[in-house]
Amino acid sequence: MIENQKFWKNKKVFITGHTGFKGSWLSLLLYFFGAKLYGYSFKPEKNFLFEKANIKKIFTNSIYADILNSNRLNKNLIRIKPNIIFHLAAQPLVFESYKNPKKTYDTNIFGTINLMEAIRKVPSVKTVIIVTTDKVYKINKHNPFYSEKHSLGASDPYGTSKSCVELISESYKYSFFKKRNISITTARAGNVIGGGDYSKNRIVPDYLRAINNKKKIVLRNPKHIRPWQYVLEPLYGYTLLAKKKYLEKKISIFDSWNFAPNARDTVSVKELVTCLQESKLNKNKTQLIVKKNKLAEKETSTLKLNAIKSKKKLGWKNRYNLKKTVDLIINWNELIKKSSQFSVCIKFVKDYLKSK
Repeated sequence: MIENQKFWKNKKVFITGHTGFKGSWLSLLLYFFGAKLYGYSFKPEKNFLFEKANIKKIFTNSIYADILNSNRLNKNLIRIKPNIIFHLAAQPLVFESYKNPKKTYDTNIFGTINLMEAIRKVPSVKTVIIVTTDKVYKINKHNPFYSEKHSLGASDPYGTSKSCVELISESYKYSFFKKRNISITTARAGNVIGGGDYSKNRIVPDYLRAINNKKKIVLRNPKHIRPWQYVLEPLYGYTLLAKKKYLEKKISIFDSWNFAPNARDTVSVKELVTCLQESKLNKNKTQLIVKKNKLAEKETSTLKLNAIKSKKKLGWKNRYNLKKTVDLIINWNELIKKSSQFSVCIKFVKDYLKSK
């Protein structure tokens, strides 16, 4: 941890999508390491973590703007002159991508292009981490644990947009940054879960709303299997990846990295909810209702991820198993009723970094 603090101290870090769930937690992690933070994102949604925990206070500059506004993005990147960029700005929901595919493609694809074009004008940028998703892989009927060597080829609008982002990032690296000392890398994580997620149509926040309001929870895809992981797991991996790329003396190649839970924690939606129900910290229960989802047939039923590369080359590992993750989520739900969300966030960051 001390080595990380030495590296990150006063590094100028630019985060797109910093007001989202993952963006908020990444910001807290980098703040704890001593980085100088700049954010570019839509204004935070009311009653989401960024606002509830007053995360804006840890930023040197928090800019509220659309990633599709290329002029504003250019001006701010040129003004700030960051060293490292984490690109998380996106339309992140599969369900929403079916309802509004054009918005998904515009935000995810052209937003990334706008960022790449802006970076061309800012020589201070040395490392760029483009966050995509585990849903970029072409589905194999044998349901393997997908590694970075598997082919891209999603079918839903969200996954397809992120597959395009992978190709666009590689194209810019070799077309426009080949001789420049800059690394461009994509990071693919599983389904992140944790305290502070207030999104709609996500199983964990839906579950917490159900037990808090003493209502039933509807499971739309109970048999769907996903690689569930605690939110800080991949985010810490992103920081290790950025550090490695920044310190490389030779010009980096473009490459991609998976961050995934251990195999035993890749379980169905029903198993995840059962784990939440059975947590020793959970004093409340709710009734489960299975409801057929019209989009269920379009979504991938089984998705598993292999993170051997990150474990071997970054020294990254999973610190929390699914049971521990579930207990943390239930604990979070109780702690925020008694303490400020910012103080709870910092406690969870400290506890994670102390864990082995």
